[in-house]
Amino acid sequence: MAQAMEMSRGSALTVTERAPSRWSRLGLVSLIYSVLVIVVLLIFNRHATDYVGPDNDDVMRLVEVRDFLGGQGWFDMMQYRLGLDGGTLMHWSRFIDLPIASLIAFFRLFLAPENAEAAALTVWPLMLVLPLMFFMGLAGRRIAGVEGMHFSLGLTALFMLTSRRFTPGSIDHDNVQLCLVALTVAMLTDETYRPRNFAIAALALAIALGIGAETTPFVAVACMAVAGLWAWDGEIFAPAARAFALTLTIAVSAAFFALVPPHLYSAVTCDNLSLGFYSITSVGSAGLLLSALFASRLSRQWRLGVLAANGIAVLATTLVIAPQCLRDPLADLDPMLVKLWLNSVTEAQSIFALSRHQPETLGAFYATGFLAIVVCVFRMLRGERARLHAVLLALVAINWVIALVQVRGAEFSNLLAIPPLALLLAELRRISAADTEDMGAAFFYVAATLLSAPAVWAVGGALAYNGIDNSFSTASAADADGTGECASKEVLAPIAGLDPGVVSAASNMGSPLLRFTPHRVLSGPYHRDQGGMLTELHIGLAEPKEAEAFLRGAHVTLLAFCPSDPQVREVSKLKPEGLYAQLGQGHVPAYLEPIRASAKSDVQFFRFKPLD
Repeated sequence: MAQAMEMSRGSALTVTERAPSRWSRLGLVSLIYSVLVIVVLLIFNRHATDYVGPDNDDVMRLVEVRDFLGGQGWFDMMQYRLGLDGGTLMHWSRFIDLPIASLIAFFRLFLAPENAEAAALTVWPLMLVLPLMFFMGLAGRRIAGVEGMHFSLGLTALFMLTSRRFTPGSIDHDNVQLCLVALTVAMLTDETYRPRNFAIAALALAIALGIGAETTPFVAVACMAVAGLWAWDGEIFAPAARAFALTLTIAVSAAFFALVPPHLYSAVTCDNLSLGFYSITSVGSAGLLLSALFASRLSRQWRLGVLAANGIAVLATTLVIAPQCLRDPLADLDPMLVKLWLNSVTEAQSIFALSRHQPETLGAFYATGFLAIVVCVFRMLRGERARLHAVLLALVAINWVIALVQVRGAEFSNLLAIPPLALLLAELRRISAADTEDMGAAFFYVAATLLSAPAVWAVGGALAYNGIDNSFSTASAADADGTGECASKEVLAPIAGLDPGVVSAASNMGSPLLRFTPHRVLSGPYHRDQGGMLTELHIGLAEPKEAEAFLRGAHVTLLAFCPSDPQVREVSKLKPEGLYAQLGQGHVPAYLEPIRASAKSDVQFFRFKPLD
């Protein structure tokens, strides 16, 4: 490994000098990789029974897009059929709704409405394969030449085939965020500091901030990395810093006014772009712009002082306008929801929870990112393209740290680990090819290649924990147990034709109920629907007589009960005398009138008829 890293210092200039002559080759090669990935994804998905992804967020996004196509305003982000009376103000972005809605509208020109949705939801995630592949190939080529490009493309292809974010039907915003993160990294790896590339990076960061708050830490660290490069290099980096800061100021302002309705300009929310994140970003980018304009000729010590002053200004802005955004956005979640909902959401689990319940997954989530961090630190200590690896280290590390708290960050850290690992693999390959009789070099090359793929860690973890015979059967059982048959179109058909009412059901049934029926639902797995989720849980936990009062107060007309739903099972176990437990035992209160359902379904439907 040390020998491989010795080769990096001299290769940087060669790579960047040759880069402009290889644009066409990058385009062709990334296209070939993309086509292969798309074909494999379609093969994997050929037996799918639904055109919408399995995630609740995919279903909810379709509901939101349908409302948008049905005439709901651009700035009107209320989901009127979710939660208590009045609905729930969602925190999602029209930046994602718009292209999906446009695709559906296009396919409606020559397909039936449902077929148009199916076509659009198939095309959209597959379309995103091409830009992600191109951006990651560009990053790999800028860092490690043609070999690095191929390693980056290969690892990215494997990443997409195992992430589920690019399979047909996956229309949540994470796949777009991954593309924007990749674009940012591709631009920031330009060691010649061309202003255009840093302007593009700023534009990508502003769009990412407008789409969702989960990338806010990444956006913040990327901005700090650019500011750090300015403070260290001064006049050399000043044009790039000015381009980055000016573009970010304009782009985040455009995103704010494009997404936030005028009556919410002064509102501060920490789960989407609002006055809080807009103010913080604007102050930081304006400070960097002024610094690059007027302080670039100062000595390095003075520039570091100016940078510190800018940091103090950003921190002061945060403390004055959005101090609550320094905390976890879910910190105010009701303890009951934490216990009965959040703690069972896989994406929200910490490394400690995973080590207790799913230790076999730790390698897949954390090992590759940690390896990239070690490589970056090692190179920085040896002075090998230290600026580049400092930037890569910051971007990988922030997402890896997030993954320690919530495992959803692992997808981003695994993706960002690819560029530094691609450089390592390219150098190890050259060493191994230079001396084919050196078995040690060949071993390190093969081992490093395998360890750079999260999929290898996933398979290895499953084999080590479950054994060869049980690995695949255990995974299949877990999947079946986690989904259940509670919310398909056929299962919900008995109430789909009824007059619109209010349904009380477990939160996992909320999005499918909105999709397949005209009813409003109390509960959906979204933190902004705390009132509806708590009401539904109280209904399930309360003894039948008390549950009637909750049903009456929430104006419920229908109750859907699925005994195989994980939350229903947990509530029944927690309160054996509660309504859900009693329904599971076949004890139906007089105020619930059964509705005839399919004999193949375990779901029971009831009309709520209050007792006089």
